[in-house]
Amino acid sequence: MTSANPTPLWQPDADRIARAQITRFQAWAAERHGAPAEGGYPALHRWSVDELETFWKAVTEWFDVRFSTPYARVLGNRLMPGAEWFPGATLNYAEHALRAAATRADDPALLAVDETHEPRPVTWSELRRQVGSLAAELRALGVRPGDRVSGYLPNIPEAVVALLATAAVGGVWTSCAPDFGARSVLDRFQQVEPVVLITVDGYRYGGKEHDRRETVAELRRELPTLRAVVHIPLLGTDAPEGALEWSALTSADVEPVFEQVPFDHPLWVLYSSGTTGLPKAIVQSQGGILIEHLKQLGLHCDLGPDSRLFWYTSTGWMMWNFLVSGLLTGTTIVLYDGSPGHPDTGAQWRVAERTGATLFGTSAAYVMACRKAGVHPARDYDLTRVQCVATTGSPLPPDGFAWLHDEVRDDLWIASVSGGTDVCSCFAGAVPSLPVYIGELQAPGLGTDLQSWDPSGTALIDEVGELVVTNPMPSMPIRFWNDPDGSRYHESYFAMYPGVWRHGDWITVTSRGSVIIHGRSDSTLNRQGVRMGSADIYEVVERLPEIRESLVIGIEQPDGGYWMPLFVHLAPEAVLDDALLNSIKQTIREQLSPRHVPDEIIEVPGVPHTLTGKRIEVPVKRLLQGAPLEKAVNPGSIDNLDLLHFYEDLARKRA
Repeated sequence: MTSANPTPLWQPDADRIARAQITRFQAWAAERHGAPAEGGYPALHRWSVDELETFWKAVTEWFDVRFSTPYARVLGNRLMPGAEWFPGATLNYAEHALRAAATRADDPALLAVDETHEPRPVTWSELRRQVGSLAAELRALGVRPGDRVSGYLPNIPEAVVALLATAAVGGVWTSCAPDFGARSVLDRFQQVEPVVLITVDGYRYGGKEHDRRETVAELRRELPTLRAVVHIPLLGTDAPEGALEWSALTSADVEPVFEQVPFDHPLWVLYSSGTTGLPKAIVQSQGGILIEHLKQLGLHCDLGPDSRLFWYTSTGWMMWNFLVSGLLTGTTIVLYDGSPGHPDTGAQWRVAERTGATLFGTSAAYVMACRKAGVHPARDYDLTRVQCVATTGSPLPPDGFAWLHDEVRDDLWIASVSGGTDVCSCFAGAVPSLPVYIGELQAPGLGTDLQSWDPSGTALIDEVGELVVTNPMPSMPIRFWNDPDGSRYHESYFAMYPGVWRHGDWITVTSRGSVIIHGRSDSTLNRQGVRMGSADIYEVVERLPEIRESLVIGIEQPDGGYWMPLFVHLAPEAVLDDALLNSIKQTIREQLSPRHVPDEIIEVPGVPHTLTGKRIEVPVKRLLQGAPLEKAVNPGSIDNLDLLHFYEDLARKRA
């Protein structure tokens, strides 16, 4: 619940509100498109969802989106899933991302930073040249519109060049970070059958070099559709036999040729995990991402040619794709490849200082780690250029807001934002013209009819409910890969409330229009913003002969932490000793990801199931969060109710 008259932590002054692009957009849209001239953001938001087609038409005009073929109408079909955006239109995402090269050839488009924290600029003209060269080489390799190009790459300039060159030829980009093990990568890439793999020989993290050549060899063996492998010698090794050298493919001086593709042509595949089976391969469109990201980065984040955007991310997370889209607004983007805490916890603040970041995006977990470690950003770093600190990955706790306000600047715009890989954008978050209240996201995004619903589909105010979106967004998936009848897509978001997107988060929409996120209402594991399904963990852990069955739960803590216990039911004669504990951790670290090593491994007498044999994760999560048994689960649906008392007792002891 929200208090009746809370005091904002931060309030933009009149000059800042007047300067904000969203304010200028509102005045222009009032003149041209009938948007309300008065009433500020709440009135603009109401108009944007009531007049959805007019709003998105206005966005394309304001940002001068170049349609090479005009559209018949903005929305051909409003149904979810299946909304048709801008039918008839053709365009190219990469063409828009490189537009600033025409007027700002020698300015930096990218600032690449590694663990030395020394920024290395790549100019707009050099970025455009490399994209032109690689796009021509991809075409020469036979890459055609719709073909998949995959990257096993850290957050380096080559990854941006590869994404843009793929989009330029109408190919479909997909990437994983090199800290993913071979199995994790194959679970993703095998689904989409890439024709080209662009890869490093290894990466540097935490002051150490990590050789990935064996993993790359395994990927080559297990991806039979590959026609070419491109080698980037990040650690200085020679290209393996049959691989092409990155430098040879990016050395020509040719203008990029931008394939004009339909608005709904696939741009990239992102991966999210449900709780069963393989990660979902989410396909988003060139046009949908283009206009959603222009709106989000240009209007909500207030970015433009004078801005510098640094968001700590990896290529395995949607925030990397979002970061690259900063180029759409002419913004210089900062690519940091390294540990978030090397050589010390203050590392990200040092990068923000050295790159002159105006918007610094990080995780709530990093903010809380800085607080705990006694980091003093304003005292130790020159952060005068930072206008906004944004956080995502998990809700920023109230203490995090207070710490940023006290330790960075009292006139700091703090934007806690929340969205999803599923839309590669934010449902709610930054609005430069609104106040910030502790523990709250400023407002739902423009064009997003975000609501909190109870199980019967009634909208709630000042009460916790399911996060739903009742109108289509352009960046919603056009489909999942290998989901020919759309049943998996439908099941993921539309099964609970037909025709309405249910995201799987608990939220409160407050009576003054702000939003509070309470964490997942499902059992997806969200570690430092990287989501993984529990099924991934079960698959590797239960290959160990000592483990009969397992149950993994991720729980958002009130202090902003995240507790992820793994419960193991052992095989007869097995003992949970140090050797087995280490074996479990090593298996998860090597085969999945170091981020998903559990915080605790706890032996249990058994794993509870539904009557149809499904492990029950959400009820156990609710028990561990302190819910009483009768509220956490329907007793008639459980195969062995006695097993739940173990988790109930554990919750009591922890409390």
